[in-house]
Amino acid sequence: MNQLPKCGANYVPLTPLTFLKRASSVYANRTSIIFESTRFTWSQTYQRCRRLASSLLSLNIHKNDVVSVLAPNVPAMYEMHFSVPMAGAVLNTLNARLDAKNVATLLRHSEAKVFFVDYQYVPVAREALRLLMDESQQNQALLPLAIVIDDIDSPTGVRLGELEYEQLIQMGDPKFVPDEIQDEWDPISLNYTSGTTSKPKGVVYSHRGAYLSTLSLILGWEMGVEPVYLWSLPMFHCNGWTFTWGIAARGGTNVCMRNITAYDMYRNITSHRVTHMCCAPIIFNILIEAKPHERGEISSPVQVLTGGAPPPASLLEKMESLGFHVTHAYGLTEATGPALVCEWQAKWNNLPPDSQARLKARQGISILTLADVDVKNIETMESVPHDGKTMGEIVLRGSSIMKGYLKDPEATSKAFKKGWFITGDVGVMHADGYLEIKDRSKDVIISGGENISSVELESVLYRHPRVLEAAVVAMPHPRWGESPCAFLAVKENECGRKDDVTEADIITYCRKNLPHFMVPKKVEFVPKLPKTSTGKIQKFQLRALAKTFQITETKSTEVNNDVPQQHYDQILALSRL
Repeated sequence: MNQLPKCGANYVPLTPLTFLKRASSVYANRTSIIFESTRFTWSQTYQRCRRLASSLLSLNIHKNDVVSVLAPNVPAMYEMHFSVPMAGAVLNTLNARLDAKNVATLLRHSEAKVFFVDYQYVPVAREALRLLMDESQQNQALLPLAIVIDDIDSPTGVRLGELEYEQLIQMGDPKFVPDEIQDEWDPISLNYTSGTTSKPKGVVYSHRGAYLSTLSLILGWEMGVEPVYLWSLPMFHCNGWTFTWGIAARGGTNVCMRNITAYDMYRNITSHRVTHMCCAPIIFNILIEAKPHERGEISSPVQVLTGGAPPPASLLEKMESLGFHVTHAYGLTEATGPALVCEWQAKWNNLPPDSQARLKARQGISILTLADVDVKNIETMESVPHDGKTMGEIVLRGSSIMKGYLKDPEATSKAFKKGWFITGDVGVMHADGYLEIKDRSKDVIISGGENISSVELESVLYRHPRVLEAAVVAMPHPRWGESPCAFLAVKENECGRKDDVTEADIITYCRKNLPHFMVPKKVEFVPKLPKTSTGKIQKFQLRALAKTFQITETKSTEVNNDVPQQHYDQILALSRL
C-alpha cells in the first residue's frame, strides 16, 4: 500500500476554479448571467474571466496580492470570484454598506494592490482613498490602483482613475491559460467580519475550503443541475455563501440585481423562472409587504436558504403561502458561510404548520464539509446533554473552517482550541441531533441579518464627552428582528445637570461615527449600569429590560430619515448571515 504515491493523474489540488472550466465545456451555450438586458453564456463568462486575469497580471499583480472590490450584485462582481484567483491573487469583497472611514481601514489592513469600484460607490471610494493618502503623507505608492466598474447595461461614463472594468477585459489576452493551483491551501479570498471601526478581523479562505464548502452546500440544499439563482444575498458576504462558485458547479444561471427591492425581486423571479435564492429573514418582510403592483405570480416554488436570527414561525408560514420554500441555516464568516443546515425530514411533512415552522427555525445539522459540530462546556470541553435545554458553546471543526485571521496570530490562536473552532455562540443540542442557538456569548446583535458588535458600538459611545458608562444589548424590532439599544449613564455638566443630553444627541453623534446600520434605535438613560461585585456590567438585566421596549415602524423610519425612502428596501436587503 505504501508503494502507491501521489501523481498528476490521481492527485489534483482542490479549487472552485475547476467549476467554471467544467461549466464552459459542459454548459457552454447555457445562460450563465442575466443582468437586465445583458446576457452571457458559460463559454463567454469563462473567456471574460480569463481575459480579466490576464489584464491583472499585466498590472503587476503577483501571487497572494489582494484585489478589493466595492460593488453590488452585478456581473463584474460575479466574474471576479474566478478571474482574481485565476491570476493567483486573493479576492477581497467589501461590505457595500460601509462608510469611507471603514473602507479605508480595510484597504489599509489588507494592503490591497487593486481597488475595483462600482460607479455607484465612487464618492465613498474617493473619500476612502483621500483618507489613505492623508495617512500615508502623500505617498501614493501605498494607494491601491483604482478601477471603475461602469454599468454594463447602461454605461454612465463615471470614472475614478484611468481604467474601467470592461476596458480591462477587452485588453486581456483571449488565449490566456491560467496556471493551475499547485497548493490547495493557498488563499482564495479575504472576508472581513462586521466589526471594522476597531481592529478589523480579516478571515482568509483556502481554495480547498472554498471547494469543499461549495460542494457541501449544493448537496445539503439539494440543488439540482441548471438552477436559476436570484442574487438577493450580497456577494460581498462570505463570497455569497460560496454560491458564486456553486452556480457554476451546477451549470446554473445567475440572475444579478443592482437594487434589492420587492419589485425587482418579484420581477426577476417571474421573468426568469427563478428556482433558488438566499437571503436574511429581513427579506421575507420585503416580499410579504410588497404592494400589489410590485408583486408577480410565482408559478413554481422558489427554494430559499436563509440565515441569521431565527425567523418567527408566523413569518415562515406566510412565506410558504406565497410560494417560497424556506430552509434555515447557521454559519459565520469564519466557517465560510453556512455551517449548519436544517435538513428537512419526510416524517415532518405530516405535522401541523406551526410545528413545521418551529422545526425549520432550528439551525440544524452540520454540512458535509464539517467533520463534527458540538455544543460543549467551554471550560471542560465536555459535550452537553442532548436534551434541548442544557446550554453550551457551539464548536466546529472541518475543512470549511478558515485558515485564520490575517495579521492576527493571537486572535487565530484564541479561535482554535483543542482541535475545535470556538464560535462564541451559545446553543443547545436536541435529542435528534439538531442544534438550536439560544444566545450569543460575544454579544453580537443580528439586525436585519447584519452582525453588529456591541463592544464596538460601546467603544464609540464611550468617546462621547458626556458618556460615563455605556452598554449595548439587543432589543426587539418589528422590521429588523433585533436592533441595538444603548443604556447610558452620563456625566454632569458645569451646572450639575445631566438631563441636557438627549436621545437625539446620542443618535446624531453615532451617525457621524458609525455606519448607519449600527446606530442604536433606542437610547435609555440610567443613573448607573448594573454591575457585579467585581465591576462587570450585568447585561442579562439590561437584555430583560430591553425586551420590554417597543419601537414602532414610524420611529424606525424617523431614526433613518437621512436614508432616501426609495432606497430603504435596498438597504434593508443588504444583509449578512
